[in-house]
Amino acid sequence: MRERIMAVVGMAGILLAAGSGVADITIDTIPVGNAGNTGEWSGESYGGYGPNRICGAVDYDFNIGTYEVTAGEYTAFLTAVAGVDTYVLYNPNMSYGSGISRSGGGTVGNPYTYTVDPAFVHRPVNYVSWGDAARFTNWLTNGQGNGSTETGAYDLNGAMTDDDLLAVVVPSAAQRATWSTGAKSYFLLTSEDEWYKAAYHDSESEAYFDYPTSSNTAPGRDMAETINVGNNANYYTGSGANPIDSGKYTTVAGEFELSYSPYGTFDQGGNVWEWNESIVSGSYRGLRGGAFDNHVNNLHAAARAFNSPTYESYDIGFRVSEVPEPASIAVLALGSIGVLLRRQGSRR
Repeated sequence: MRERIMAVVGMAGILLAAGSGVADITIDTIPVGNAGNTGEWSGESYGGYGPNRICGAVDYDFNIGTYEVTAGEYTAFLTAVAGVDTYVLYNPNMSYGSGISRSGGGTVGNPYTYTVDPAFVHRPVNYVSWGDAARFTNWLTNGQGNGSTETGAYDLNGAMTDDDLLAVVVPSAAQRATWSTGAKSYFLLTSEDEWYKAAYHDSESEAYFDYPTSSNTAPGRDMAETINVGNNANYYTGSGANPIDSGKYTTVAGEFELSYSPYGTFDQGGNVWEWNESIVSGSYRGLRGGAFDNHVNNLHAAARAFNSPTYESYDIGFRVSEVPEPASIAVLALGSIGVLLRRQGSRR
């Protein structure tokens, strides 16, 4: 099981008070190369649902979050930018959904402070809208701390309504390709193609797996991974234990440590739905991957889900992508090779 220590953990949780000087968070990422791969059809005519679309073709190298954004990482974000919470980045339901609590007056003189329960620090954040997730990536792009949430990869300019968030221009593939050779890293929500490629694409065969556990067989739900070794996820079956982790509906990010995607990501199937940039149907932004309360068919590559960009729910979170400077790609690629070799060794 991985460990990511972000701050001092006490019995009362992690307190990330405004102005406390807590160190920046580090988002673990995996490089996704093989630029110029072909895509494949996904949607209702291919065994899933949602409008049909060719997904997964990406013409540039990028990095993607190894894990879903966690409650601990999102708490650091709230601490840095939501002392007043102008853009309503905190949902009170997070207190039980992902263990994030808030206190204080929400004014400049008496700002909000945020605490995350130790049991949820490494579980995915939930109750986040598409706009919340986009603001998180802008904040990362702008260096964290007091960095802007309104500019970066996305010019949000105070967008709060569904109509305004749908009007936000997402960076094109050409823009991403330009950034990939530049001197600055940009963090973004994943495009649907980035998400799909990282989840399902097999670079050796140039084919696509049906499930984001490097398998064409539906995964099991074994946290110990003694059954269906390397092919397990957190989803609902209608029988057996529910939830599967001692009363917690989400599992710790990377819990299924042998069940990784072809590029080495975790939990792209199950746990929580993940926002992406696409406008899938009319006025709805895209979601991928299924969740702990969904059946296994939602983990399938053909399933294209969507909802209003202001929608927040107990089963929705997100993952980031990054288009970095070339030096970062080289370093991360070397690191990724080592990780994958270790994982392959553990499977043997």
